[in-house]
Amino acid sequence: MAGYKLFFKKSVQKDFDAIPKKDLKRILNRIEALTETPRPADCEKLTGQERYRLRQGRYRMVYSIQDDELSVWIVKVGHRKHIYR
Repeated sequence: MAGYKLFFKKSVQKDFDAIPKKDLKRILNRIEALTETPRPADCEKLTGQERYRLRQGRYRMVYSIQDDELSVWIVKVGHRKHIYR
């Protein structure tokens, strides 16, 4: 199966700046794994949206998948308490 390409919404850089380096490395590894498996077993489809949520420790990543383009767009990354603001 062909791998998916990763894209990041511009605001995600600001999200990354607020995350400690040790946590950020784990998050980035988790995001990178989405190129091979964009819908891992522990992801959740968000109700009423074409987006998914994935956990990494106390952080959450919200992303969308475009199967026709083989792309994954990272929309938001943040602490679980702040992700849906």
